Amino acid sequence: MRYTLNIKGQLMSLENQRVMGILNVTPDSFFVASRVQTERDILARAKEIIAQGGDIIDVGACSTRPGSEPVSEEEEWQRLDTALGVIRSECPEAVVSIDTFRAEIAHRCIDAYGVDMINDVSEGSDKAMFAVVAKAGVPYVLTSNQRNLHDTLMAFSAKVQQLRDLGQKDIVLDPGIGFGKNTDENFTMLAELDKLLCMELPLLVGVSRKSMVYRTLNISPDEAQNGTTTLNTVALEKGASILRVHDVKEAKEIIELKKRLETCHSRLE
Repeated sequence: MRYTLNIKGQLMSLENQRVMGILNVTPDSFFVASRVQTERDILARAKEIIAQGGDIIDVGACSTRPGSEPVSEEEEWQRLDTALGVIRSECPEAVVSIDTFRAEIAHRCIDAYGVDMINDVSEGSDKAMFAVVAKAGVPYVLTSNQRNLHDTLMAFSAKVQQLRDLGQKDIVLDPGIGFGKNTDENFTMLAELDKLLCMELPLLVGVSRKSMVYRTLNISPDEAQNGTTTLNTVALEKGASILRVHDVKEAKEIIELKKRLETCHSRLE
């Protein structure tokens, strides 16, 4: 299907797959190189994502890595307030997503900075979240914390209906690689990703440098770019519309090469 996202009245086509670049304003993200906290570093990372062809900047201020302790809501807001101030001032045309599971944080970011998307990894655990995004009319990424395809489809069906009942238009589904699943379950979910297309909604996949890569290969997150590229390629082949990544340039290259191959294939038919 030819999906689009409404970004402040302008339609972003997902016919050609998009890349969401990660910008972490946290001191404890699992991938050390992704951590940026000073205004200079935040701006440098935002500009890097844009220069490398990133379509969306996903800003996170509260680590959701396994075993991490969430910071307070006020601390999360202070970090985002700093980051968004810099990005909106210096990169006003950037499409900005906020990685948060707190409805009040989502509301404040939308109200104060007009952020374009909310990326919620908690499966909508904050009961107020759906109402916040529906009222604002911003695209919403709904992430599954379920362990298998059946339960993921059941949860998605129920949550999507709740969102639709509130008037939410743009919904993106994330199978939740790394959330509530062990390594085998993560690989199984990726292998069955195309079965989620029955929901007739765009899919976002985030496998970038995650444990399913570095633990399987017995390496560190710093060494996991090649494995990430491999799994991102699989995700695109199975129908992902958006890749959420640390390495924007490499992800854009995958998409460009895949597009070239598809063009060649069409010509030969």
